[in-house]
Order: sequence, then structure tokens, then C-alpha cells
Amino acid sequence: MPTSKIKSMQPPARATIADVAREAGVSKATVSRFLNHRETLLTPDIASRVEVAIAALAYSPSPMAQALKRGRSRLIGLVVADVTNPFSVAVLRGAEKACQEAGYLLMLFNLGNDSRCEGKAIEALSAYQVEGFILNTLGGDAGAAADAARHGKPVVLVDRRHQDMQADFVSLDNAGAVQMALRHLVTAGYRELLFVSEPIKDVSSRMEREAAFRSVVSDPKSSISDLHGQTFESLADTADALDDALRCLRQRAHGRLPGVISSNAVVTLRVVASMARLGWRLGADVGLVGFDDTEWSPYIGPGLTTIAQPTDELGRLAAGCLIERLKGLDLPLRQILLSGRLLPRGSSVPQVAKIIPAR
Repeated sequence: MPTSKIKSMQPPARATIADVAREAGVSKATVSRFLNHRETLLTPDIASRVEVAIAALAYSPSPMAQALKRGRSRLIGLVVADVTNPFSVAVLRGAEKACQEAGYLLMLFNLGNDSRCEGKAIEALSAYQVEGFILNTLGGDAGAAADAARHGKPVVLVDRRHQDMQADFVSLDNAGAVQMALRHLVTAGYRELLFVSEPIKDVSSRMEREAAFRSVVSDPKSSISDLHGQTFESLADTADALDDALRCLRQRAHGRLPGVISSNAVVTLRVVASMARLGWRLGADVGLVGFDDTEWSPYIGPGLTTIAQPTDELGRLAAGCLIERLKGLDLPLRQILLSGRLLPRGSSVPQVAKIIPAR
């Protein structure tokens, strides 16, 4: 039986400027002049030969190399703590739009919620000659961001502060948003409350939200004497602990309406999953207001009441602040806090007649 030879199907090597020069019979400097639109320095015959060689070899100059020759990469680095969080994705979209409109490209580095990678992210993006950084990180490695600033790279922080770091900061008004959620739950009649968050320590946005929650539920001047609240820190692999926390919430309520505020969309899904495991109904058995309005929020149960963050605007403003710095504008440091928006749905509508004591 005849044997057949299998040839490897490797893509052809990309043509270089040296290949074009050799094909056209000119120097690399001549090709470079042509590529930089300096045809007036060339005779029509030489310009035509270079043009034909470029077409024959399908040569495409590297945008990065051309940018670096001009001293500008037109790249902006964006570092996010967790790309699976819908908030991060939405901020990315807003920043990307603003960058494209200004002639910049965005490079993304996802930390995967590992603060140990913050330094690696700055180092990796710096290797690509990014001109500045937008950081939505855990804030656990202030030295990493400070290194970027020390190298003359402007930095804008989104949502999370870095201790002692002087930089433009763009965020939701966290205290105002928590107060909005609490007013809504209290007005609906919920009195025993639980604030559920991912681990809070050293993450400024979580700290601000939890502090705002505690300041309201423990206010001795409050006119609502039977309002109580606690905090629970949720981890991805501790579903049983969250189930227990919700059971304790209903037991503490003693027939009063229990309610939950979840600190982001990731936690909201965990709370919803926990209630499904427990066989409870949103709104009727436990009220719920979650941070971040996702595409799926209206379709879970009776609909999830949410605090919508202006994520697109946050991304746009962060990119805009950075681009102004890159243009050389000498502006005082800015702190921009945007308001959230309450979107009430069925998860915060109580049905008092159907409330039954937790077992």
C-alpha cells in the first residue's frame, strides 16, 4: 500500500520590511520613507517599485512598532479584579468606548481576585509600553500602582481606592447607594436586615458600603426602634454558611420581615441560590435589594430589586480623566462620585399574610 506524506500546514512567515526592500531592490530606509508618507523624497519609479513589492508580499507594518517610533503607543492598560463580575465588564465597555473615540486602544489584565497579581499586571502592561493605567483592583498592593506612577505613567482608580495613593478616583457614591437601599427596605416594612458581601477587609468599596449599613441600623437617633442589622461575608465555596446565615436572619426576625442587601451581582446570585435551596420566596420570605442591575435581574423570581450603578459613565469618566492627563493637562486631583439608581421589583415586595416562622 502506498504511503502518503503529511506535510505540516504552517502559516507562511510574515513579511518584514527587509523582505520588501529586497523585493523592490531598495534599502530599508527607502521603504521606511514610503511607509511614513514621505514619497516626495523618492522618485516615482522607486515609489512604484516599493508599492508593488508591498502588495506582492502582503506586507503590513506593525502598528506597535510605528507608534513606538513616534514615541507613543496609544495604549491604555486596564486592570480589573474580577472579569466575571458584571460590574467590571460594564466599566470596561464604557472605558473602551471613550478610548476608541480618543484614538487609544485598551489592554485588559484580569487579576482573578488575586491581589498578589497586581504587581505582575502593572509589570506586564508596562512591557507593552502602555501610556497610563485604569485600575479597578483589590487595592491590596499599593506599591504596584505607586510604581506605575513613579515611572511617569498617570493612574486613575475606579471603584476602589489605594491607601495613601494620590490619583484621580471615580466611583459610585457608596454611602448614598446603601442609604437608598435601606430606605426602600424600611419603607416596605423590612426590619431585621443582613448585609451580605464578599470579604470586606482592605477593599474600599466594600468597607464603605458596610460602614454605611452599620451607621444606619445602629443609629441611636433612628426613629425606627425595631430596626436591626448584621453583616455576613460570603465566600464562593461556603454555600452552607450562607444558608445558615439566612436561617439565622429569619430566626432573629421573630415574625418581623427580614431583608437582605447584597453588595454586588456575584453575591446576589449566591443569595438567590441559597434561597432556592431553602425553598424560600423572594420578597415574601426574605426581601432582597442587590447592587448592580444585570441583564438577568428582571427575570429571576418576581424580579430583583437593584441599585443600578452608572457603569458606562464610570468607565467613560475614568478613561476621560486619564486621557486628559496624557494630553499634559495639569489638573488638581479629582474625586468623582456618581449616584446610583433604585430599580424596585418584586424581590422587595413583602406579602405579610404569607410569612411563616423559620424552622
